[in-house]
Amino acid sequence: MQENNYPKLHNASWPGVVGKGADSEPAISIDTMIDLTANAEVDGVKFDGFDLFLFDPHMDIDSSDDGIKAMADKAMAKNLEIGSLVAPVWTPTGGGSAMGTKEERAQFVTQVRKACNIAKKLRELGVRPNGVVRIDSSCDPAGWAADPVGNTKLIAQTFREACDVAADYGESLAAEGEICWGGMHGWKTMIDTLEAVDRPNIGFQADMAHTLLYLLGYNKADERILPEDFRWEDRETLTAGLKRLTAALRPWTIDFHVAQNDGTVFGSGSHDKTGRHCQATDPNGKLDIATDAGHWLRNEDGTLTKAFRHICWDGCMFPNEVMMQPKTWNDILAAMIKVRQQHGWFEEE
Repeated sequence: MQENNYPKLHNASWPGVVGKGADSEPAISIDTMIDLTANAEVDGVKFDGFDLFLFDPHMDIDSSDDGIKAMADKAMAKNLEIGSLVAPVWTPTGGGSAMGTKEERAQFVTQVRKACNIAKKLRELGVRPNGVVRIDSSCDPAGWAADPVGNTKLIAQTFREACDVAADYGESLAAEGEICWGGMHGWKTMIDTLEAVDRPNIGFQADMAHTLLYLLGYNKADERILPEDFRWEDRETLTAGLKRLTAALRPWTIDFHVAQNDGTVFGSGSHDKTGRHCQATDPNGKLDIATDAGHWLRNEDGTLTKAFRHICWDGCMFPNEVMMQPKTWNDILAAMIKVRQQHGWFEEE
C-alpha cells in the first residue's frame, strides 16, 4: 500500500511575525522560517510547502513582479510550494474594518485585490498549485456587538465586494474562524456572516486551536456548546461537542490549520487574545491532534471531504527560542504526518 501524498503538508511562515514586534520579541525573517521548514524531516518525509503572510518583513503587499518572483524563487530553491496567503486587511496595515466607514471598507477590498494579484502571479510562476486567500473582519467582537444585525450586514457587504474582486483573479476567500474577530467570534455568528455574503468563492478557514474555543463560548457565551461544568477529562462530551461544531462548519471549510490548544486564550505583541497555539507535544494540549483533525477532514459518514489539497500547521506566538529549535518543527511535522496517514489519500503525480 502506498503512502498517502495528499493533502500536502505545509508550515505557516507567519509565526515569525504574528505577536512579534516592538512590545514583544523581534520578528523572525522569512528566509529563516523557510529554512526551518525545509530542514524539518521525519523518517524521510519533509514539508511540502508553506503558507505566506503578505506583510512586512516577510512580503510587502505592494511587491513588484520582481519581488513576487523572488519569493517564488526562495520557495522553489528549497523544493517547497506556496499555498494559502494571508491578506493584511487590518487598519494599521493599510486596510480597514469590514464594518467601518465607506473609506475603511474600500481599503479592506483594496488589500484583498493586492493579495489576489500576488496569489495569481505565484500560481502563474508554478509555485502555488493550490490554496486560498485568507481574510477576517478586521474589527473586534465588542464593536460588532453594538449593532449585531447592522454590522453583520456591513461585514457581509464588504466580503461580497472582496469576493467579486477575488473572482476576477480566480481566487477564493477563506474567513478565519478566530474568536478575536467581530462577526466571526462565535460558530453560529460565523455561519450567519458566511450565509449573508452569498458568494460561491467564500468559505471558512478552520484552525483547530481557535475552533476549540468556539465550544467554550469565549466572546460569545450564548453559542457555547460544552456544558458550563465541563471538565477536560470528559473526552466523550468533548468529542460530541466537536462533532456538533464540525457538522455545522465543515460544509463551509476550504482551508484548514492543524494546531494544538490548552483550552486557554493568549495574545502577545499587538495581537488580541485568541486561542492559544501550543506545541504539538505539549502535555497540556486538550486535543488529540490526529483524531480530532478527522472531524474536519471527514464527512459524518466517514468519507474524506477532500475539500482542500493542503493542510497547514499554525503555531503562532511561540517564543523565538522555541521556534529556532529544529526539534520543534520535527515534532510538528510528525503530528502532520499522522493526520495525513489517518485522513489523507494517494494520487499519482
